[in-house]
Amino acid sequence: MNLTRSRRAITIFGIKQRGFCTSEFSTTSTTNDNVEKDSIFISNLVSIVRGNRSWKIVFNDPFISRNLRTHHVEAVLLQTLDNSRLALRFFNFLGLHLNFNHSTGSFCLLIHALVQANLRWPASSILQTLLLLGLDTKEVFEAFLDSFSKCKFSSTSGFDLLIQNYVQSRRIFDGVVIFRLMKNSNLLPERRTLSDLLNELVRIRQFKMVVEVFDEAVNAGVKPDTYMYTPLVRSLCELKDFDMAKQMISLMESSGCDLSVRTYNVLIGWLCKNHRVHEAFEIRNNFSHRGLQADVVTYCKLVIGLCKVQELEIGVEMMNEMIEFGFVPTEAAVSSLIEGLTRKGKIQDAYDVVNKVGRIGAAPSLYAYNALINSLCRDGKLKEAESLFNNLEVKGLRPNDVTYSILIHSFCVKGEIDIALCFFGKMTRAGIKATVFPYNSLIKGYCKLRNLAAAESSFDEMISKGLMPTVVTYTSLIDGYCKEGKLQKAFRLYHEMIEKGVAPNAHTFTVLISGLCQSNMMNEAIRLFNEMVQLNVMPNEVTYNVMIEGHCREGNTAKAFALLDEMTEKGLVPDTYTYRPLISGLCSTGRVSEAKEFVDDLHRKHHKLNEICYGALLHGFCREGRLKEAFSACFDMVKRGMDVDLVCYAILIDGTLRQHDTRTCFSLLKEMRNQRLQPDNVIYTSIIDAHSKAGKFKEAFGVWDMMFSEDCMPNVVTYTALINGLCKGGFIDKARILYKEMLTSNNAPNQVTFGCFLDGLTKGGNMEEAVQLHNMLREELLANTVTYNILVRGFCKLGQIQEAASLLVEMTNNGIFPDCITYSTIVHEHCRRGHLEEAIKLWDSMLNKGLEPDSLAYNFLIYGCCVTGELERAIELRDDMMRRGLKPTPNRRSNLRQ
Repeated sequence: MNLTRSRRAITIFGIKQRGFCTSEFSTTSTTNDNVEKDSIFISNLVSIVRGNRSWKIVFNDPFISRNLRTHHVEAVLLQTLDNSRLALRFFNFLGLHLNFNHSTGSFCLLIHALVQANLRWPASSILQTLLLLGLDTKEVFEAFLDSFSKCKFSSTSGFDLLIQNYVQSRRIFDGVVIFRLMKNSNLLPERRTLSDLLNELVRIRQFKMVVEVFDEAVNAGVKPDTYMYTPLVRSLCELKDFDMAKQMISLMESSGCDLSVRTYNVLIGWLCKNHRVHEAFEIRNNFSHRGLQADVVTYCKLVIGLCKVQELEIGVEMMNEMIEFGFVPTEAAVSSLIEGLTRKGKIQDAYDVVNKVGRIGAAPSLYAYNALINSLCRDGKLKEAESLFNNLEVKGLRPNDVTYSILIHSFCVKGEIDIALCFFGKMTRAGIKATVFPYNSLIKGYCKLRNLAAAESSFDEMISKGLMPTVVTYTSLIDGYCKEGKLQKAFRLYHEMIEKGVAPNAHTFTVLISGLCQSNMMNEAIRLFNEMVQLNVMPNEVTYNVMIEGHCREGNTAKAFALLDEMTEKGLVPDTYTYRPLISGLCSTGRVSEAKEFVDDLHRKHHKLNEICYGALLHGFCREGRLKEAFSACFDMVKRGMDVDLVCYAILIDGTLRQHDTRTCFSLLKEMRNQRLQPDNVIYTSIIDAHSKAGKFKEAFGVWDMMFSEDCMPNVVTYTALINGLCKGGFIDKARILYKEMLTSNNAPNQVTFGCFLDGLTKGGNMEEAVQLHNMLREELLANTVTYNILVRGFCKLGQIQEAASLLVEMTNNGIFPDCITYSTIVHEHCRRGHLEEAIKLWDSMLNKGLEPDSLAYNFLIYGCCVTGELERAIELRDDMMRRGLKPTPNRRSNLRQ
């Protein structure tokens, strides 16, 4: 049967059809004789159709085939409505054997007839063929309505079939159009059809339209049933109109229609989702009055809702009641309850729930176990999680990729990468294919431990296995590079991820910006921050905090405060991580009083500060020697509900030591003990360092003994501070004794420790021993620019300038590069001897190596020029120095003036 409309050719039953025209256009004006002949022709056709003659032979007659028109077929169909199967055979015969183009009217007449005869499948097939013609929805309805009036059927089932067909074909809005056209023609679809239409509108989230269609149907006279009320209640809940949803349920109850627990479950679920659990319970408690009984859906929704509002004890009761009634809880209900219990530390209760649901065959129990393992890991109870994992096999369960991923991630976060790798190996041996998630955890874990080589290896391994890195993968590795100062690698990876179509997120940009700020590359950080905004990736609080700290580190507090205003204008909330660098920035630029005003202003605006913020303020006061104001700020802390912590005490003690106020220092130590705070290595080391630098070794060793008496063991920094003081005081032998003690206490000396000995030996003129010590450092790869500079200074002090100059060559040969101090020390010695040309040669060599001379280096050479009478050259150097933003010292200016 071929059907074509508006030049569109379609294939039906495998035959390509010609254009077809409706009866409206095929009907020609005829004379009365023609009308009579037409009537006889139709009557003969009906006889043929109802008779026993072969249709194939009869309709091959040239007279019939030449004169047969669509209105003839419509008339035959109308006269065979009592036998719809016969009508269907006739319709199909014409299409298949005569290649006849049926009219829309013929389709509609046959559909109505078949539906009335309860032959819905063939009716639906014919309807689908009709809709393939691409007719306008209104045009289809008008044809259906015209055919319906001709058939004079009482039932509107054909229209129901039309709506249902649109719904099944996902043409829901066309279904709504047909409903509204029916309503305007005083026709109404069945309630089942309307409920199907409403449910499909819910599926595509057209909740407002559900309410509109429901109201229109009721106003037109449809008496809704529970199947219509259920999508309505769901839509009202989606629209957050819970009061109206309750009213609709009351209306449903008063209307006398059959009630279904499903409708109530919809409202109960939504009330629980929105933390209105007590209202949900009230509805459930009234079930018995309505002749209803809660089902598994009711119980599960209530359990999940109770977990949301932390009513865990009632949740356990509901779970037990559900199990007693023989219901098997869903995975979501079990996992919600287990997570809630473990989060509250009720591990045993969580185990009990798992065991109970396991006994009734709640499947898959692994989901619940994963939830329990995840909760234990999140609370840092990794041993318990590992024990539960080991018991899975006893329970007849096989861990899946989720189980392993949870454990691998948790151990990586804790820094126990070896255990994480052990679980990764178990997963591989169990034949479970690794996803990107455990690799992300391993890469992040390696980066956290600063093992970038292992992180890169894991990255390459996951790619070789066909896994695509995500934004988390790239960002973790970029963060690792940035923390190690390898910005070139970080940006290379950043560009690689963009090329591969992985969009960077706010965290990606933040770690890059942080890396630039840490490397004092603020201009590049600002450019990247602006690029981030241009790419529509919105900076978050952490991004702004990083930028603010970067500007404060550079001393640009004006720009930092401008960013603070910008982030608040965007609705972002500053916190203590925002305020701390601002306070430190003001203090570091000598504006401690402004920092105090800023802190007071924050308190007036009810912004909560912490000890870290106050620590920055205390450090500012102590650095300027304003101890009285520092102690006043401490009183403010206590008054505002904060405790003076160990860091704050350390800052105050350091401040008193700077003022040589030993009495206040020990008073603070006593106060700490009264507050049950134990002084740590940092505090004791700062006191020992201050005493030893002042040459008060008796007091320094007294504090040293105090440390031991309080089981606070000195570390390498403490040993080095005391050794440094002894070396500077000329007590090298005593420093050696302390060095030996240091070795026996498993505190390995570092470059600074050896530098103290070198400094003491060179100052004492003992260059032979100093060189021996330095050679040992060089062999152990501990020699650096600082240790070489100490030797250079020692040789220069003894006038052995050739030995000092030879060290420059040795440094370079050993891969250690001289700095400005190395060159300026030898330059000064040449100038002091009057060897100006040698000094200038060395100066030029320093500049050629890209080293920037400091003010002291300039002053040395200017002094040398003045002494040798090279005033013009001295003035040139003075001008060059000032162009670089450096200032001559007063005594050098006086030399220049002379």
